[in-house]
Amino acid sequence: MSITIIFGSDGGATKGVASKIASKCQARSVDIKVATTEDFENCHLLILGSPTYGDGTLQSDWEEHIGKLRSANLKGKKVALFGTGDQQTYPSSFLNAMGILYDEISERGANVVGFTETAGFDYLESTAERDGKFVGLALDLDTQSGKTEKRVTAWLSQLL
Repeated sequence: MSITIIFGSDGGATKGVASKIASKCQARSVDIKVATTEDFENCHLLILGSPTYGDGTLQSDWEEHIGKLRSANLKGKKVALFGTGDQQTYPSSFLNAMGILYDEISERGANVVGFTETAGFDYLESTAERDGKFVGLALDLDTQSGKTEKRVTAWLSQLL
């Protein structure tokens, strides 16, 4: 099964998670800055990752290159999401970027997989929470970095 991970990252934390996921499942990891429409389309499983910024926006490279995602044919494609955020500093917008990406891919007919439990997180609200679950792998590298490895492994076993 071919897997492509497309991510945006400024400080390197989300890139690090993308690399960790890629090494665990022999995936190809591509920065959104250099990704092509074909990168979104030519795989069996597409994984998208973004940190959430400030009041709940997408990472700047994602915002700048969102047209690549919007022009991709994702109808019926198996897509999973992961997001990084800080639940203590930004409790009212925790992982909102993952919610934004979820809405984008849902509008394009993707088959979204990899929902995860909200238990173990302490935040006020998040657009990444739908029907009591996160729409993808939720990670807080600022306050819960010790749980990242276990969460990534459990999530991948659910996807693969």
